[in-house]
Amino acid sequence: MSAKNEVTHTGIIKSVDPDGITVGIVVQSGCASCQIKGACNMSEQSDKEIDITCSPAGYKVGQQVMIFLKSSQGMNALFLGYVLPFIILLTVMIILSNYVENEGVVGLASLSSLVPYYLTIFFFRKQIKKKFTYVVKPLNS
Repeated sequence: MSAKNEVTHTGIIKSVDPDGITVGIVVQSGCASCQIKGACNMSEQSDKEIDITCSPAGYKVGQQVMIFLKSSQGMNALFLGYVLPFIILLTVMIILSNYVENEGVVGLASLSSLVPYYLTIFFFRKQIKKKFTYVVKPLNS
């Protein structure tokens, strides 16, 4: 894979299981990497854990690794997490605004329309997870 077609993160292995490994990564917003982040207090950083199905041979807890994900898979995640819910919300809002006068009811109903969507995502999370494959490479330290 070329560098333009993949998303990479460095991480540290948190646990090794017979099914794979769990890698902890630090996700930073654009502000977190800014040189003057202390001046505006807008920096944001969070720890995430990713379960990766792979052969655990050769990996140990505390080892630094590089995680690769195809950017097309990242776009699929973006679509499922942000674009499709926005389309559902907007569609329900436009349709209901033609039939209901009360804007509060339209807003609450539009937000409520996302509950079945996210429940569906939750119940099919294992099938969705299978579509996202990570490649793990140890870093030479």
